[in-house]
Amino acid sequence: MADPASVTTDAKRRHDPDLRGFASDNYAGAHPEILAALAVANGGHQIAYGEDAYTEHLQRVVGSHFGQTAQAFPVFNGTGANVVALQSVTDRWGAVICADTAHIHRDECGAPERVGGLKLLTVPTPDGKLTPDLIDREAFGWDDEHRAMPQVVSITQSTELGTVYTPDEVRAICEHAHQHGMLVHLDGSRLANAAASVDRPMRAFTNAAGVDILSLGGTKNGMVFGEAVIVINPDAVRAMKHVRKLSMQLPSKMRFVSVQLEALLAGDLWLRNARHANTMARRLADGVRGIDGVEIVHPVEANAVFATLPHDVSERLQKRYRFYFWDEATGLVRWMCSFDTTEADVDSFAAAVAEEMGKR
Repeated sequence: MADPASVTTDAKRRHDPDLRGFASDNYAGAHPEILAALAVANGGHQIAYGEDAYTEHLQRVVGSHFGQTAQAFPVFNGTGANVVALQSVTDRWGAVICADTAHIHRDECGAPERVGGLKLLTVPTPDGKLTPDLIDREAFGWDDEHRAMPQVVSITQSTELGTVYTPDEVRAICEHAHQHGMLVHLDGSRLANAAASVDRPMRAFTNAAGVDILSLGGTKNGMVFGEAVIVINPDAVRAMKHVRKLSMQLPSKMRFVSVQLEALLAGDLWLRNARHANTMARRLADGVRGIDGVEIVHPVEANAVFATLPHDVSERLQKRYRFYFWDEATGLVRWMCSFDTTEADVDSFAAAVAEEMGKR
């Protein structure tokens, strides 16, 4: 057996804890309160596959946010949450209407279609947000056997472009979808950031607005791993337990996902983390906005900053800080802030942007 001290030493050699970047909120570590909760849950034996005390208590916590009929189904990751959620509310011939920038379309390797067996009907949007009018571009042909049947509208909050739906906008979408006999799924991997952005509770965008099923994020907001499917409208969902297992998203040691979600949601940790990440994104946008040659492309409403700058400048910056091109052809990049991003991190990066731009 390896000496714990040597393992710790080896880990320090592999990982520089002072290294910072702006590539993704998934790059951040875990919040100390989350790690403490994991340690509490670690002792002794608990029943596997969700019959543990932590998963049971999580249901009460989730009910306080999303209504007393809401039920949480912890899963391993965000793609899994989306696939499980969408499978549970569609038929074999069903289709899902979503924005063309949606994560389920652009960033999940075809999992909703190949694993979930459903069809995505994508709609171009200027800001990542659907509207009733945009939905109507694909909301037709329910009796046409040659066309996949639109059964669900999926929206992302906050969107992949860092914009945020207001509660009224979500409510209008839900009312419109329900009038057509469709359900509404919300991909909430950054739902906490959206709530913090407009200073409204998460319920304002979900059960209070008419959302039927929710993919709730945790990893991007301070957890080690894990997300959850939240069934808000139980009448709309079929065989969730079986779909989760079929989709390989049933954690055997579920207490370790549930206790993290409990630690995040039972108090205000979810809000503190999201609010801080959003504040750092605004600070970053303000710090680079006045640099000649840098343009902020989308409103900074959550924890993402989208900007265009010369391609060669971005390539030099990437050697100093990790971040991704969103569209290399146009020079569009995305900078993400996390719960542990500091003011010093932001200011140093903004200074580096100014320095590299100055070299031109």
